[in-house]
Amino acid sequence: MQMIRTIIRPEKTTEVLSELMSAGFPAVTKLDVVGRGKQKGIMVGDVQYDEIPKQMLMLVVNDEDKDDAIRVILHVARTGENGHYGDGRIFVSSVSEAWTISTGKAGL
Repeated sequence: MQMIRTIIRPEKTTEVLSELMSAGFPAVTKLDVVGRGKQKGIMVGDVQYDEIPKQMLMLVVNDEDKDDAIRVILHVARTGENGHYGDGRIFVSSVSEAWTISTGKAGL
């Protein structure tokens, strides 16, 4: 299993969630986050904004589904044809176990 964490622009969240659902990935956790990326924030006039609002989506998928989920996120979260700074990041890490609390069963 793989955990995919993606940090995206808030205005892209609804579309990304919808496309993930359509692609067979309905189970997603969404968090409001703030931060800055490689661009080190945004300078507007004399004001430096270091804490830019973003959304983090987290989903756990089977190993064989990882590339499909990533493709959906990359396609939908990118702004414009070539993308722009601030479109976000995707992080993937292994998950050794997952359990459903209500049933006590292991796995997804």
